[in-house]
Amino acid sequence: MTTSLAFALIPTPIILVLLLLTFVFALYAQIRVSSAYNKNAQIGSRGRITGREAAEAVMARAGINDVEIAETSGHLTDHYDPTHKRLVLSSENYRGTSLAALGVAAHEAGHAIQHKVGYSMLKTRMALVPVTMITSQMLPFIMIGGFFFGGLGGIMLDIGILCYAVLTLFHLVTLPVEFDASRRAKVELVGLGIIDRDEMPGVSQTLNAAALTYVAAFMSSLLHLLYLLSMRRE
Repeated sequence: MTTSLAFALIPTPIILVLLLLTFVFALYAQIRVSSAYNKNAQIGSRGRITGREAAEAVMARAGINDVEIAETSGHLTDHYDPTHKRLVLSSENYRGTSLAALGVAAHEAGHAIQHKVGYSMLKTRMALVPVTMITSQMLPFIMIGGFFFGGLGGIMLDIGILCYAVLTLFHLVTLPVEFDASRRAKVELVGLGIIDRDEMPGVSQTLNAAALTYVAAFMSSLLHLLYLLSMRRE
């Protein structure tokens, strides 16, 4: 029996319980991220280097000089845009000198390094982005249609399964991309002398908490997929 078939044979009630547990885990992950970030955002680094300077130093060491570092508003809106080669940091991390700010900035710089070296998982995620955006936009209409037309069935159910299959694959590929970026960030922050080794726990706590949100997203999409598959076999 293949793994996919074994998953498909999980009883629907068990899947629903797992979905509920995943929802609770996702809430926990968000609370953990906020708690870890807020705590370490209050701890200034000894070097007093800003997030922008840290990201710039990490990329410079990797020979990256064609990525723009931009500031944006919002809380934890930091991201790396490989299409336009822009590393975007929220104001609190762009200007901040805390352990949290340095960890987040170096993490995003880690994505820039992945882009430069042609990290295969990042390339795969980039290739999945267009179709993932389309499926994400389709899902609400499918679910609303299923509600008004007496539940998902036939072609609508198949489309729903296809959408969640794409989302699950995207979130699965995202896991190694995010974990690898955090690994690179930790190595470079210490290697460049931006932070001391005894400051690393604060950085690790922030990045490890953020990783939980990606795990929760993968688990949620996978269990939604399994739930629709259980409906398909009934």
